[in-house]
Amino acid sequence: MQIFVDADACPVVGIVEEIAEKYNIPTTLLCDTNHILYSDYSEVIVVGAGADAVDYKLISICHKGDVVVTQDYGVAAMALGKGAYAIHQFGKWYTNENIDQMLMERHLNKKARRSSHKNHIRGPRKRTEEDDVRFAQSFEKLVAGFKDNHTCKIENYGGK
Repeated sequence: MQIFVDADACPVVGIVEEIAEKYNIPTTLLCDTNHILYSDYSEVIVVGAGADAVDYKLISICHKGDVVVTQDYGVAAMALGKGAYAIHQFGKWYTNENIDQMLMERHLNKKARRSSHKNHIRGPRKRTEEDDVRFAQSFEKLVAGFKDNHTCKIENYGGK
């Protein structure tokens, strides 16, 4: 098991590394040349800036049983397709049962934004300390369940 983080502007990198180190799980942070990161714990892979370059690199190196941290539903869907686990930065686990609905909502929101400036859909709300706590609990539950059982039963865990 390895953890891969879609780390471009990811607010939970520190939490991921703290929990990964606690469970001794190798972690890789992926970012583009616009968001270069440094880490004392994780391997950092920097890819060229370009549309979805980080996403494609992440998917190309993750495997069945790995954990992917991403806010991108498309990346989550591809990770699930490879048999990896995926979790959003707000703590929601992506599953085969919820990913289609999430992708459809993303598509409809994008369509609404394009159709008229009057239908502006606000971006995500400002991140709170409670969001960090929720993510940490959800992420640790995912990682600990996997480490303890050598398998992790993904239930329809809420998160946010």
